Amino acid sequence: MLSTFHGLETARRALSMHQSALNTTGHNIANANTPGYSRQRVNFTQTEAFPKPAFNKPGIPGQLGTGVKAGEIQRVREEFLDQQFRGENNKHGYWETRQKSLEKMEDVMNELSGNGISNVMDEFWKSMQDLAANPEDAGARSVVRQSGIAVADTFNYTYESLEAIQRDYGKQIGIEQNQINSTLNQINELNKQIASVEPHGYLPNDLYDKRDVLVDELSQFVNISVDRVPSGGQAKAMADGKYTISLLDRNGQDTGITLVDSETAEYNQIEVQFADGEGESGLVTGITFTNDNTTIPFSDFDSSGSLKAMVEGFGYEDANGGQAGIYPEMMRDLDQMVATFAEAFNEQHREGISLSEIQGDLGVGFEGFDFFAYSDDYNGDVQGAAKYLKVSDEILASRNNIAAAKNVGENGERVGFAGDGGNALNLADVKEASLNFGGDLTNVNSFFQGVIGEMAVSTKEAGRLTDNSASLRDSVHANRQSVSSVSLDEEMTNMIQFQHAYNAAARNITMVDEMLDRIINGMGVGGR
Repeated sequence: MLSTFHGLETARRALSMHQSALNTTGHNIANANTPGYSRQRVNFTQTEAFPKPAFNKPGIPGQLGTGVKAGEIQRVREEFLDQQFRGENNKHGYWETRQKSLEKMEDVMNELSGNGISNVMDEFWKSMQDLAANPEDAGARSVVRQSGIAVADTFNYTYESLEAIQRDYGKQIGIEQNQINSTLNQINELNKQIASVEPHGYLPNDLYDKRDVLVDELSQFVNISVDRVPSGGQAKAMADGKYTISLLDRNGQDTGITLVDSETAEYNQIEVQFADGEGESGLVTGITFTNDNTTIPFSDFDSSGSLKAMVEGFGYEDANGGQAGIYPEMMRDLDQMVATFAEAFNEQHREGISLSEIQGDLGVGFEGFDFFAYSDDYNGDVQGAAKYLKVSDEILASRNNIAAAKNVGENGERVGFAGDGGNALNLADVKEASLNFGGDLTNVNSFFQGVIGEMAVSTKEAGRLTDNSASLRDSVHANRQSVSSVSLDEEMTNMIQFQHAYNAAARNITMVDEMLDRIINGMGVGGR
Protein backbone atom coordinates (compact mmCIF):
# COMPACT_ATOMS: atom_id res chain seq x y z
CA MET A 1 0.00 0.00 0.00
CA LEU A 2 1.27 3.48 -0.83
CA SER A 3 2.14 6.01 1.86
CA THR A 4 -0.44 8.65 2.49
CA PHE A 5 2.30 11.24 2.10
CA HIS A 6 3.43 9.97 -1.33
CA GLY A 7 1.66 12.73 -3.25
CA LEU A 8 2.98 15.39 -0.88
CA GLU A 9 6.58 14.30 -1.46
CA THR A 10 6.09 14.15 -5.23
CA ALA A 11 4.73 17.70 -5.29
CA ARG A 12 7.47 18.93 -2.94
CA ARG A 13 10.12 17.60 -5.33
CA ALA A 14 8.43 19.34 -8.26
CA LEU A 15 8.27 22.57 -6.28
CA SER A 16 11.97 22.42 -5.41
CA MET A 17 12.99 21.42 -8.93
CA HIS A 18 11.16 24.26 -10.67
CA GLN A 19 12.45 26.72 -8.13
CA SER A 20 16.00 25.69 -9.12
CA ALA A 21 15.05 26.08 -12.78
CA LEU A 22 13.70 29.59 -12.13
CA ASN A 23 16.88 30.53 -10.25
CA THR A 24 19.00 29.29 -13.17
CA THR A 25 16.85 31.24 -15.61
CA GLY A 26 17.37 34.35 -13.50
CA HIS A 27 21.14 33.74 -13.60
CA ASN A 28 21.00 33.51 -17.39
CA ILE A 29 19.02 36.75 -17.67
CA ALA A 30 21.41 38.53 -15.30
CA ASN A 31 24.40 37.51 -17.48
CA ALA A 32 22.79 38.11 -20.87
CA ASN A 33 25.44 40.74 -21.67
CA THR A 34 28.39 39.17 -19.86
CA PRO A 35 31.24 38.49 -22.38
CA GLY A 36 31.98 34.79 -22.69
CA TYR A 37 29.00 33.66 -20.63
CA SER A 38 27.38 30.39 -21.70
CA ARG A 39 23.73 29.92 -20.87
CA GLN A 40 22.97 27.24 -18.28
CA ARG A 41 20.16 24.76 -17.92
CA VAL A 42 18.93 22.42 -15.21
CA ASN A 43 18.73 18.82 -16.35
CA PHE A 44 15.38 17.38 -15.23
CA THR A 45 15.61 13.72 -14.24
CA GLN A 46 12.80 11.38 -13.14
CA THR A 47 13.19 9.88 -9.69
CA GLU A 48 13.07 6.09 -9.25
CA ALA A 49 9.64 4.55 -9.59
CA PHE A 50 7.87 2.77 -6.71
CA PRO A 51 7.99 -0.06 -5.94
CA LYS A 52 11.29 -1.69 -6.89
CA PRO A 53 10.96 -5.17 -8.38
CA ALA A 54 10.99 -7.70 -5.51
CA PHE A 55 9.08 -10.81 -4.27
CA ASN A 56 7.51 -8.80 -1.46
CA LYS A 57 6.37 -5.91 -3.63
CA PRO A 58 2.99 -4.39 -2.68
CA GLY A 59 0.01 -5.38 -4.67
CA ILE A 60 -0.58 -2.31 -6.80
CA PRO A 61 -1.33 -2.20 -10.53
CA GLY A 62 2.23 -1.21 -11.51
CA GLN A 63 5.18 1.03 -10.75
CA LEU A 64 4.20 4.52 -9.78
CA GLY A 65 6.35 7.63 -10.52
CA THR A 66 7.78 9.44 -7.53
CA GLY A 67 8.46 12.81 -9.13
CA VAL A 68 11.46 14.70 -10.48
CA LYS A 69 14.92 15.68 -9.35
CA ALA A 70 17.66 17.99 -10.65
CA GLY A 71 20.41 16.17 -12.48
CA GLU A 72 23.04 18.88 -13.00
CA ILE A 73 23.15 22.56 -13.79
CA GLN A 74 25.04 22.34 -17.08
CA ARG A 75 26.49 24.83 -19.58
CA VAL A 76 25.05 24.73 -23.09
CA ARG A 77 28.21 24.62 -25.18
CA GLU A 78 29.56 22.76 -28.23
CA GLU A 79 33.25 21.82 -28.13
CA PHE A 80 33.55 21.41 -31.91
CA LEU A 81 32.56 25.06 -32.45
CA ASP A 82 35.11 26.13 -29.83
CA GLN A 83 37.86 24.34 -31.75
CA GLN A 84 36.73 25.89 -35.03
CA PHE A 85 36.62 29.38 -33.54
CA ARG A 86 40.11 29.13 -32.07
CA GLY A 87 41.54 27.90 -35.35
CA GLU A 88 40.02 30.80 -37.30
CA ASN A 89 40.90 33.27 -34.55
CA ASN A 90 44.52 32.16 -34.79
CA LYS A 91 44.64 32.75 -38.55
CA HIS A 92 42.97 36.13 -38.17
CA GLY A 93 45.47 37.14 -35.48
CA TYR A 94 48.36 36.40 -37.86
CA TRP A 95 46.99 38.12 -40.95
CA GLU A 96 45.59 41.15 -39.14
CA THR A 97 48.94 41.84 -37.45
CA ARG A 98 50.80 41.35 -40.73
CA GLN A 99 48.39 43.67 -42.55
CA LYS A 100 48.87 46.43 -39.97
CA SER A 101 52.66 46.26 -40.25
CA LEU A 102 52.47 46.51 -44.05
CA GLU A 103 49.96 49.36 -43.95
CA LYS A 104 52.22 51.34 -41.62
CA MET A 105 55.07 50.75 -44.07
CA GLU A 106 52.91 52.00 -46.94
CA ASP A 107 52.18 55.17 -44.98
CA VAL A 108 55.90 55.77 -44.53
CA MET A 109 56.80 55.09 -48.16
CA ASN A 110 54.09 57.60 -49.10
CA GLU A 111 54.17 56.71 -52.80
CA LEU A 112 50.56 57.72 -53.40
CA SER A 113 51.32 61.36 -52.54
CA GLY A 114 53.63 63.86 -54.22
CA ASN A 115 56.26 63.51 -51.52
CA GLY A 116 57.37 59.92 -52.07
CA ILE A 117 60.78 58.74 -53.21
CA SER A 118 59.66 58.27 -56.82
CA ASN A 119 58.49 61.85 -57.20
CA VAL A 120 61.54 63.29 -55.49
CA MET A 121 63.79 61.24 -57.77
CA ASP A 122 61.83 62.38 -60.83
CA GLU A 123 62.36 66.01 -59.83
CA PHE A 124 66.07 65.31 -59.44
CA TRP A 125 66.38 63.80 -62.93
CA LYS A 126 64.39 66.72 -64.37
CA SER A 127 66.74 69.21 -62.72
CA MET A 128 69.70 67.48 -64.41
CA GLN A 129 68.03 67.82 -67.81
CA ASP A 130 67.36 71.52 -67.15
CA LEU A 131 71.01 71.95 -66.20
CA ALA A 132 72.09 70.31 -69.44
CA ALA A 133 70.13 72.97 -71.34
CA ASN A 134 71.56 75.84 -69.25
CA PRO A 135 74.90 74.63 -67.83
CA GLU A 136 76.10 78.12 -66.82
CA ASP A 137 72.85 79.19 -65.19
CA ALA A 138 73.27 79.68 -61.45
CA GLY A 139 69.56 79.06 -60.86
CA ALA A 140 69.65 75.70 -62.65
CA ARG A 141 72.69 74.68 -60.61
CA SER A 142 70.94 75.69 -57.39
CA VAL A 143 67.91 73.59 -58.33
CA VAL A 144 70.17 70.57 -58.96
CA ARG A 145 71.81 71.00 -55.57
CA GLN A 146 68.51 71.44 -53.75
CA SER A 147 67.01 68.47 -55.61
CA GLY A 148 69.99 66.37 -54.53
CA ILE A 149 69.50 67.48 -50.93
CA ALA A 150 65.79 66.57 -51.21
CA VAL A 151 66.71 63.09 -52.49
CA ALA A 152 69.11 62.53 -49.59
CA ASP A 153 66.67 63.92 -47.02
CA THR A 154 63.82 61.79 -48.36
CA PHE A 155 65.86 58.60 -48.12
CA ASN A 156 67.07 59.59 -44.63
CA TYR A 157 63.56 60.37 -43.41
CA THR A 158 62.04 57.23 -44.93
CA TYR A 159 64.73 54.99 -43.46
CA GLU A 160 64.57 56.57 -40.00
CA SER A 161 60.76 56.36 -40.02
CA LEU A 162 60.97 52.66 -40.80
CA GLU A 163 63.48 52.26 -37.97
CA ALA A 164 61.13 54.08 -35.57
CA ILE A 165 58.22 51.78 -36.41
CA GLN A 166 60.53 48.78 -36.09
CA ARG A 167 61.55 49.92 -32.60
CA ASP A 168 57.88 50.27 -31.68
CA TYR A 169 57.31 46.69 -32.81
CA GLY A 170 60.21 45.59 -30.65
CA LYS A 171 58.47 47.10 -27.62
CA GLN A 172 55.13 45.62 -28.70
CA ILE A 173 56.71 42.15 -28.87
CA GLY A 174 57.63 42.51 -25.19
CA ILE A 175 54.07 43.59 -24.34
CA GLU A 176 52.58 40.68 -26.28
CA GLN A 177 54.99 38.28 -24.56
CA ASN A 178 53.72 39.51 -21.17
CA GLN A 179 50.11 39.15 -22.32
CA ILE A 180 50.71 35.55 -23.36
CA ASN A 181 52.41 34.70 -20.06
CA SER A 182 49.66 36.41 -18.06
CA THR A 183 47.00 34.45 -19.96
CA LEU A 184 48.84 31.16 -19.41
CA ASN A 185 49.15 31.92 -15.70
CA GLN A 186 45.43 32.71 -15.37
CA ILE A 187 44.45 29.50 -17.20
CA ASN A 188 46.74 27.53 -14.89
CA GLU A 189 45.19 29.13 -11.79
CA LEU A 190 41.66 28.40 -13.06
CA ASN A 191 42.73 24.79 -13.64
CA LYS A 192 43.64 24.59 -9.96
CA GLN A 193 40.32 26.08 -8.84
CA ILE A 194 38.32 23.77 -11.09
CA ALA A 195 40.31 20.76 -9.89
CA SER A 196 39.37 21.63 -6.30
CA VAL A 197 35.62 21.78 -7.08
CA GLU A 198 34.93 18.97 -9.55
CA PRO A 199 35.93 16.03 -7.30
CA HIS A 200 33.05 16.97 -5.00
CA GLY A 201 30.52 16.34 -7.76
CA TYR A 202 29.92 19.96 -8.77
CA LEU A 203 30.17 21.66 -12.16
CA PRO A 204 31.87 25.10 -11.77
CA ASN A 205 30.24 26.52 -14.89
CA ASP A 206 31.28 30.12 -14.32
CA LEU A 207 34.91 29.06 -13.92
CA TYR A 208 34.63 27.08 -17.16
CA ASP A 209 33.45 30.23 -18.95
CA LYS A 210 36.32 32.34 -17.61
CA ARG A 211 38.82 29.71 -18.69
CA ASP A 212 37.36 29.40 -22.18
CA VAL A 213 37.51 33.18 -22.67
CA LEU A 214 41.23 33.08 -21.81
CA VAL A 215 41.83 30.15 -24.15
CA ASP A 216 40.10 32.09 -26.94
CA GLU A 217 42.43 35.03 -26.28
CA LEU A 218 45.49 32.76 -26.25
CA SER A 219 44.54 31.28 -29.63
CA GLN A 220 45.01 34.70 -31.22
CA PHE A 221 48.68 34.80 -30.18
CA VAL A 222 49.79 31.23 -30.99
CA ASN A 223 48.27 28.07 -32.44
CA ILE A 224 47.15 25.72 -29.66
CA SER A 225 45.29 22.52 -28.93
CA VAL A 226 43.29 21.81 -25.76
CA ASP A 227 43.12 18.38 -24.10
CA ARG A 228 40.79 17.69 -21.20
CA VAL A 229 42.15 15.81 -18.21
CA PRO A 230 39.68 14.45 -15.56
CA SER A 231 39.98 15.93 -12.08
CA GLY A 232 39.30 12.57 -10.38
CA GLY A 233 37.37 11.97 -7.18
CA GLN A 234 33.60 12.12 -7.56
CA ALA A 235 33.77 14.31 -10.67
CA LYS A 236 30.76 13.92 -12.93
CA ALA A 237 31.09 12.49 -16.40
CA MET A 238 30.09 15.77 -18.02
CA ALA A 239 32.68 17.80 -16.07
CA ASP A 240 35.12 19.66 -18.37
CA GLY A 241 38.12 18.71 -16.25
CA LYS A 242 41.50 20.44 -16.34
CA TYR A 243 42.99 21.81 -19.57
CA THR A 244 46.36 20.76 -20.91
CA ILE A 245 47.33 23.22 -23.65
CA SER A 246 49.91 22.30 -26.28
CA LEU A 247 51.67 24.44 -28.88
CA LEU A 248 50.93 23.56 -32.51
CA ASP A 249 52.61 24.59 -35.75
CA ARG A 250 50.67 26.37 -38.50
CA ASN A 251 49.62 22.99 -39.95
CA GLY A 252 48.11 21.88 -36.65
CA GLN A 253 50.90 19.42 -35.78
CA ASP A 254 52.09 19.12 -32.18
CA THR A 255 55.47 20.81 -31.61
CA GLY A 256 56.17 18.90 -28.39
CA ILE A 257 55.86 22.07 -26.28
CA THR A 258 53.27 22.05 -23.47
CA LEU A 259 52.16 25.56 -22.52
CA VAL A 260 49.88 24.57 -19.62
CA ASP A 261 50.43 21.19 -17.93
CA SER A 262 47.39 20.13 -15.92
CA GLU A 263 49.22 17.18 -14.36
CA THR A 264 51.98 19.29 -12.77
CA ALA A 265 49.81 22.43 -12.43
CA GLU A 266 52.54 24.51 -14.09
CA TYR A 267 52.70 26.72 -17.16
CA ASN A 268 55.51 27.36 -19.63
CA GLN A 269 56.52 31.03 -19.82
CA ILE A 270 57.54 32.42 -23.21
CA GLU A 271 60.56 34.69 -23.63
CA VAL A 272 61.44 36.28 -26.97
CA GLN A 273 65.21 36.37 -27.42
CA PHE A 274 66.84 39.38 -29.12
CA ALA A 275 70.24 39.46 -30.79
CA ASP A 276 71.75 41.95 -28.33
CA GLY A 277 70.76 39.73 -25.40
CA GLU A 278 69.56 42.73 -23.40
CA GLY A 279 66.46 44.69 -24.38
CA GLU A 280 63.93 44.70 -27.15
CA SER A 281 66.42 45.61 -29.87
CA GLY A 282 68.44 43.78 -32.45
CA LEU A 283 66.85 41.03 -34.47
CA VAL A 284 64.84 38.26 -32.80
CA THR A 285 66.91 35.10 -32.58
CA GLY A 286 64.56 32.64 -30.93
CA ILE A 287 61.74 31.79 -28.51
CA THR A 288 62.59 30.36 -25.09
CA PHE A 289 60.17 28.25 -23.04
CA THR A 290 61.40 28.71 -19.50
CA ASN A 291 59.74 25.69 -17.87
CA ASP A 292 61.32 23.33 -20.41
CA ASN A 293 64.50 25.42 -20.64
CA THR A 294 64.14 25.05 -24.41
CA THR A 295 64.97 27.66 -27.04
CA ILE A 296 63.64 27.34 -30.58
CA PRO A 297 65.37 29.44 -33.27
CA PHE A 298 62.74 31.77 -34.67
CA SER A 299 63.44 30.55 -38.19
CA ASP A 300 62.15 27.17 -36.94
CA PHE A 301 59.24 28.64 -34.92
CA ASP A 302 56.25 27.80 -37.09
CA SER A 303 53.27 28.45 -34.82
CA SER A 304 50.96 30.92 -36.55
CA GLY A 305 49.33 33.79 -34.72
CA SER A 306 49.91 37.44 -33.95
CA LEU A 307 53.23 36.75 -32.14
CA LYS A 308 54.78 35.24 -35.26
CA ALA A 309 53.43 38.02 -37.50
CA MET A 310 54.73 40.71 -35.16
CA VAL A 311 58.24 39.21 -35.07
CA GLU A 312 58.17 38.80 -38.85
CA GLY A 313 57.38 42.50 -39.11
CA PHE A 314 60.10 43.51 -36.63
CA GLY A 315 62.80 41.25 -38.07
CA TYR A 316 64.61 38.05 -37.16
CA GLU A 317 67.71 36.05 -37.96
CA ASP A 318 67.15 33.50 -40.68
CA ALA A 319 68.66 30.02 -40.73
CA ASN A 320 71.89 31.40 -42.28
CA GLY A 321 72.30 34.21 -39.75
CA GLY A 322 71.07 36.87 -42.17
CA GLN A 323 68.31 39.42 -41.73
CA ALA A 324 64.72 38.55 -42.54
CA GLY A 325 61.38 40.20 -41.92
CA ILE A 326 59.17 42.88 -43.43
CA TYR A 327 60.98 45.99 -42.17
CA PRO A 328 64.59 44.70 -42.39
CA GLU A 329 63.98 43.59 -45.98
CA MET A 330 62.54 46.98 -46.99
CA MET A 331 65.43 48.84 -45.36
CA ARG A 332 67.89 46.48 -47.04
CA ASP A 333 66.30 47.21 -50.43
CA LEU A 334 66.53 50.96 -49.81
CA ASP A 335 70.18 50.59 -48.79
CA GLN A 336 70.93 48.57 -51.91
CA MET A 337 69.16 51.09 -54.11
CA VAL A 338 70.97 54.08 -52.61
CA ALA A 339 74.42 52.45 -52.55
CA THR A 340 74.17 51.33 -56.20
CA PHE A 341 72.59 54.53 -57.50
CA ALA A 342 74.95 56.87 -55.60
CA GLU A 343 78.03 54.94 -56.74
CA ALA A 344 76.97 55.06 -60.41
CA PHE A 345 76.01 58.74 -60.18
CA ASN A 346 79.27 59.69 -58.47
CA GLU A 347 81.28 57.77 -61.04
CA GLN A 348 79.63 59.68 -63.88
CA HIS A 349 79.94 62.97 -61.98
CA ARG A 350 83.70 62.49 -61.55
CA GLU A 351 84.07 62.05 -65.30
CA GLY A 352 82.60 65.52 -65.94
CA ILE A 353 84.14 68.96 -65.62
CA SER A 354 82.82 71.56 -63.18
CA LEU A 355 82.83 75.34 -63.62
CA SER A 356 85.36 75.56 -60.79
CA GLU A 357 87.73 73.31 -62.71
CA ILE A 358 87.15 75.16 -65.99
CA GLN A 359 87.92 78.44 -64.23
CA GLY A 360 91.18 76.94 -62.90
CA ASP A 361 90.22 77.18 -59.25
CA LEU A 362 91.11 73.56 -58.41
CA GLY A 363 94.75 73.23 -59.51
CA VAL A 364 96.56 70.55 -61.48
CA GLY A 365 95.91 66.83 -60.92
CA PHE A 366 92.28 67.20 -59.86
CA GLU A 367 90.26 64.02 -60.51
CA GLY A 368 86.66 65.17 -60.06
CA PHE A 369 84.08 65.59 -57.31
CA ASP A 370 81.57 63.15 -55.85
CA PHE A 371 78.03 64.53 -55.91
CA PHE A 372 76.76 62.29 -53.09
CA ALA A 373 78.54 61.27 -49.90
CA TYR A 374 77.73 59.71 -46.53
CA SER A 375 77.83 61.01 -42.97
CA ASP A 376 80.60 59.96 -40.62
CA ASP A 377 78.46 57.22 -39.01
CA TYR A 378 78.41 55.23 -42.25
CA ASN A 379 80.69 52.18 -42.07
CA GLY A 380 81.21 51.83 -45.82
CA ASP A 381 79.00 48.77 -46.15
CA VAL A 382 75.69 48.72 -48.04
CA GLN A 383 73.74 48.62 -44.77
CA GLY A 384 72.80 52.10 -43.66
CA ALA A 385 73.43 53.77 -47.04
CA ALA A 386 69.90 55.20 -47.20
CA LYS A 387 70.11 56.45 -43.62
CA TYR A 388 73.44 58.27 -43.99
CA LEU A 389 73.21 59.56 -47.59
CA LYS A 390 73.90 63.27 -48.10
CA VAL A 391 75.09 65.71 -50.76
CA SER A 392 78.90 66.01 -50.62
CA ASP A 393 80.48 68.93 -48.81
CA GLU A 394 82.09 70.17 -52.04
CA ILE A 395 78.72 70.49 -53.78
CA LEU A 396 77.21 72.15 -50.70
CA ALA A 397 80.15 74.59 -50.59
CA SER A 398 79.73 75.79 -54.18
CA ARG A 399 77.22 75.07 -56.93
CA ASN A 400 80.06 75.68 -59.41
CA ASN A 401 81.47 72.29 -58.32
CA ILE A 402 78.61 70.50 -60.11
CA ALA A 403 80.23 68.82 -63.13
CA ALA A 404 77.86 69.68 -65.98
CA ALA A 405 80.45 69.80 -68.79
CA LYS A 406 81.72 66.76 -70.61
CA ASN A 407 85.44 65.95 -70.51
CA VAL A 408 86.74 66.32 -74.07
CA GLY A 409 90.40 66.02 -73.18
CA GLU A 410 92.66 63.25 -74.48
CA ASN A 411 95.48 61.19 -72.97
CA GLY A 412 94.21 61.70 -69.46
CA GLU A 413 93.80 65.45 -69.74
CA ARG A 414 90.69 67.05 -68.25
CA VAL A 415 89.26 69.62 -70.64
CA GLY A 416 85.77 71.11 -70.60
CA PHE A 417 83.82 74.15 -71.68
CA ALA A 418 81.53 76.35 -69.63
CA GLY A 419 78.64 76.22 -72.06
CA ASP A 420 78.71 72.45 -72.41
CA GLY A 421 76.02 70.41 -70.65
CA GLY A 422 77.07 67.01 -72.01
CA ASN A 423 77.87 65.46 -68.63
CA ALA A 424 74.61 66.74 -67.17
CA LEU A 425 72.83 64.72 -69.86
CA ASN A 426 74.94 61.69 -68.98
CA LEU A 427 74.02 62.17 -65.33
CA ALA A 428 70.35 62.31 -66.28
CA ASP A 429 70.84 59.09 -68.27
CA VAL A 430 71.92 57.26 -65.07
CA LYS A 431 68.18 56.99 -64.47
CA GLU A 432 67.87 54.51 -67.35
CA ALA A 433 71.28 52.85 -66.96
CA SER A 434 71.32 49.12 -66.24
CA LEU A 435 72.91 48.72 -62.78
CA ASN A 436 73.64 45.74 -60.57
CA PHE A 437 71.43 45.98 -57.46
CA GLY A 438 72.87 43.08 -55.46
CA GLY A 439 72.53 40.64 -58.35
CA ASP A 440 69.40 42.22 -59.83
CA LEU A 441 70.37 43.86 -63.13
CA THR A 442 67.93 46.71 -63.87
CA ASN A 443 67.62 50.50 -63.74
CA VAL A 444 66.89 52.64 -60.71
CA ASN A 445 63.21 53.23 -61.43
CA SER A 446 62.48 49.61 -62.25
CA PHE A 447 64.22 48.38 -59.11
CA PHE A 448 62.26 50.76 -56.88
CA GLN A 449 58.99 50.04 -58.67
CA GLY A 450 59.63 46.34 -58.06
CA VAL A 451 60.17 46.98 -54.35
CA ILE A 452 57.01 49.09 -54.07
CA GLY A 453 55.02 46.65 -56.20
CA GLU A 454 56.00 43.72 -53.99
CA MET A 455 54.99 45.69 -50.90
CA ALA A 456 51.64 46.58 -52.47
CA VAL A 457 50.94 42.96 -53.46
CA SER A 458 51.85 41.73 -49.95
CA THR A 459 49.60 44.35 -48.36
CA LYS A 460 46.70 43.49 -50.63
CA GLU A 461 47.14 39.76 -49.95
CA ALA A 462 47.32 40.34 -46.19
CA GLY A 463 44.18 42.50 -46.36
CA ARG A 464 42.30 39.90 -48.37
CA LEU A 465 43.26 37.06 -46.01
CA THR A 466 42.45 39.24 -43.00
CA ASP A 467 38.96 39.81 -44.36
CA ASN A 468 38.54 36.12 -45.24
CA SER A 469 39.69 34.91 -41.83
CA ALA A 470 37.55 37.53 -40.07
CA SER A 471 34.52 36.41 -42.07
CA LEU A 472 35.10 32.75 -41.21
CA ARG A 473 35.78 33.55 -37.56
CA ASP A 474 32.65 35.68 -37.29
CA SER A 475 30.60 32.96 -38.96
CA VAL A 476 31.80 30.35 -36.46
CA HIS A 477 31.29 32.83 -33.63
CA ALA A 478 27.70 33.40 -34.76
CA ASN A 479 27.10 29.63 -34.78
CA ARG A 480 28.63 29.35 -31.34
CA GLN A 481 26.51 32.21 -30.04
CA SER A 482 23.38 30.59 -31.44
CA VAL A 483 24.16 27.61 -29.21
CA SER A 484 25.65 29.21 -26.10
CA SER A 485 24.44 32.79 -25.81
CA VAL A 486 21.45 33.91 -23.77
CA SER A 487 18.25 34.64 -25.69
CA LEU A 488 16.03 36.83 -23.56
CA ASP A 489 12.95 35.73 -25.49
CA GLU A 490 13.77 32.08 -24.81
CA GLU A 491 14.52 32.77 -21.15
CA MET A 492 11.23 34.62 -20.71
CA THR A 493 9.40 31.68 -22.25
CA ASN A 494 11.22 29.29 -19.91
CA MET A 495 10.46 31.51 -16.94
CA ILE A 496 6.73 31.47 -17.69
CA GLN A 497 6.86 27.70 -18.23
CA PHE A 498 8.68 27.05 -14.95
CA GLN A 499 6.47 29.51 -13.09
CA HIS A 500 3.32 27.72 -14.19
CA ALA A 501 4.82 24.37 -13.22
CA TYR A 502 5.84 25.80 -9.84
CA ASN A 503 2.32 27.14 -9.26
CA ALA A 504 0.84 23.79 -10.28
CA ALA A 505 3.13 21.95 -7.85
CA ALA A 506 2.13 24.36 -5.08
CA ARG A 507 -1.56 23.80 -5.89
CA ASN A 508 -0.89 20.05 -5.78
CA ILE A 509 0.54 20.40 -2.29
CA THR A 510 -2.53 22.35 -1.24
CA MET A 511 -4.75 19.59 -2.62
CA VAL A 512 -2.80 16.85 -0.83
CA ASP A 513 -2.92 18.92 2.35
CA GLU A 514 -6.73 19.05 2.10
CA MET A 515 -6.82 15.27 1.63
CA LEU A 516 -4.64 14.74 4.67
CA ASP A 517 -6.76 17.16 6.67
CA ARG A 518 -9.87 15.14 5.78
CA ILE A 519 -8.13 11.89 6.74
CA ILE A 520 -6.68 13.17 10.00
CA ASN A 521 -9.44 15.42 11.21
CA GLY A 522 -12.53 14.17 9.40
CA MET A 523 -12.31 10.36 9.54
CA GLY A 524 -13.43 8.38 12.60
CA VAL A 525 -15.94 10.89 13.95
CA GLY A 526 -19.10 9.39 12.49
CA GLY A 527 -20.34 7.72 15.76
CA ARG A 528 -19.77 10.63 18.02
